[in-house]
Amino acid sequence: MPHLTLGILASHRGTTLQAIIDACENGSLDAEVAVVISNNSNSMALDRAGRHGIKNCHMSSVTHPQFASLDEAILSTLREAGVNLVPLAGYMRPLGPQMMSFYGKRILNVHPSLLPRHGGKGMYGDRVHEAVLGSGDPFTGATVHFVEGDYDTGPMISQVKVAVQADDTVETLRDRVQGAERSHYLDVLRRIARGEITVGV
Repeated sequence: MPHLTLGILASHRGTTLQAIIDACENGSLDAEVAVVISNNSNSMALDRAGRHGIKNCHMSSVTHPQFASLDEAILSTLREAGVNLVPLAGYMRPLGPQMMSFYGKRILNVHPSLLPRHGGKGMYGDRVHEAVLGSGDPFTGATVHFVEGDYDTGPMISQVKVAVQADDTVETLRDRVQGAERSHYLDVLRRIARGEITVGV
């Protein structure tokens, strides 16, 4: 694949986005973040992008009340920025059919569990970790996968395991999974940049 030009979609704190920006800037990831889009006008992700001089914009039902026009606007913004890979980083909204048709298997997501366990609509953030602890699973982790039309579906690319400890709380488990999640996502992006993982087919 050619040099990675990333368009990142994020909704809230932007910690995964920050890890990707840092890796691009320090040279450990052969890529650049061309644009950041958030459905949340108060998202820290937009602030983080702005501090690094990265184009950023709020696009949501507020700016585009019709879903089809929002879909078209997001796609147009990514294409104008020359984006060839779209990593989702805590993006909490479904993608439209135009986005899915154009980018196909060039849209990635990371989910904080070992899918297919504890995925699907409404399963995000601490809800996932609560479900893991409630289930008695000995392991959880993070899954990087291609994005399809429904939440947390699409072919799996790679997983990393995190052991669940007997004294874990939601907070302690979240902290360990988030650390593993960010480093694993970056590893997958590096492997894509090196041509070890094929995307877009």
